[in-house]
Amino acid sequence: MSMNRRFGPELRRLRLEARMSLTEFSAALNYDKGHLSKVERGERSASPELARRCDAFLGANGELQRLVRVGTSDAGETPTSPAPWSVGRRAVLAAGTGSLIDLGLRLGNDASPVAAPLLPSLRAQFEQLRKLGQSTAPKVLLALLETQTRMVAGLATHTSPATRSPVFLLASRFAEFTGWMAQEAGDTRAALGWTTEAVELARAGGDFHLVSYAHVRHALVTLYGGDAAGTVALARRAQNDGLPPRIRGLAAQREAQGHALAGDEPECLRSLDKARRLLAHGDALNSTEPVIGTTHVTDPAAMVTGWCLYDLGRPKAATEVLDRECRRLPPHALRTRTRYGFRRALAHAASGEVEHACAIAAELLEMMPVVPSATVNSDIRRLTREFSRFRNSRSVRDLQPTLARVASPVHD
Repeated sequence: MSMNRRFGPELRRLRLEARMSLTEFSAALNYDKGHLSKVERGERSASPELARRCDAFLGANGELQRLVRVGTSDAGETPTSPAPWSVGRRAVLAAGTGSLIDLGLRLGNDASPVAAPLLPSLRAQFEQLRKLGQSTAPKVLLALLETQTRMVAGLATHTSPATRSPVFLLASRFAEFTGWMAQEAGDTRAALGWTTEAVELARAGGDFHLVSYAHVRHALVTLYGGDAAGTVALARRAQNDGLPPRIRGLAAQREAQGHALAGDEPECLRSLDKARRLLAHGDALNSTEPVIGTTHVTDPAAMVTGWCLYDLGRPKAATEVLDRECRRLPPHALRTRTRYGFRRALAHAASGEVEHACAIAAELLEMMPVVPSATVNSDIRRLTREFSRFRNSRSVRDLQPTLARVASPVHD
């Protein structure tokens, strides 16, 4: 018997063990009774969302989720290797030198008089670009970010040893952010390619910690690809005791998301507790380098807890956390607001609060043309599927055309 065919009988067995009628069960899950009946009889396949919810409600410890064959990723292509065009460090540095010449910065063998005063300005420019990324389409920024990464890397090669290291480190931050914008544009191969460049530039600057953070970034690609085991494995590679607390905390958060995707609540909660402790150190605030990871979420561990609770099939608990944390997001952070806002709308819809979910989604959909996102689109498509269960709702019918238009995949 295939895994999909085994799901229905196993669901029925667990429901009867819980001494629940189909009517009671459908009311508890906010799912149509007729649909659940067909799932139990094997006439309809269960979606991953339904499997998660049944698993959590019946305490099946991930067994029901394992019986559902997960389909392909909603977030686009998941690569097995970096893009073939991915340039090595020498090529980046050579390109950077050319960019400097084009800009008229005629550098000699020792350009430290130029590099020293430029470094604060370049750091400020990086922060401005990162802020701009919250309210601008990623493809608009990519060309500029690629040029700036090469320019700063080229500057590092033509400066004195005394100032070379911080310039290389800043170039690595530019490259890492370029990779994130590439992922938001839907190009995961380019995202991994630029993350690899960030690691090489950081090594040139004497910082080997970014090598570990690259695993966290790679784990985000596998998370959106639906690969729970791969996400956990990559995140664990960035948690050895020799790393800064912030990197270990961000890695623990990513591990928690992987466990949630797999339906492993105990391991998820353990990872979240670890992340909360590590991120409380606040080491990022004491660094002169740009902060690694989000700068717009007040309490990342709390926000990710809400994210994970939805994946664990506990939408009501997720709404309580996400409602609170989303209210704390700054108004200008449109990209971050849409990322967690659609997850919030998903949780409300799954809790049966359809009108409220539609109201949240309608506000967020107005932002999406400004900050299109391949990763956020994965949750928009999930929300579309969630709303399909409530076709009799006028709010859902009114929202469907906009949802369908925005949910179309991001193309290069």
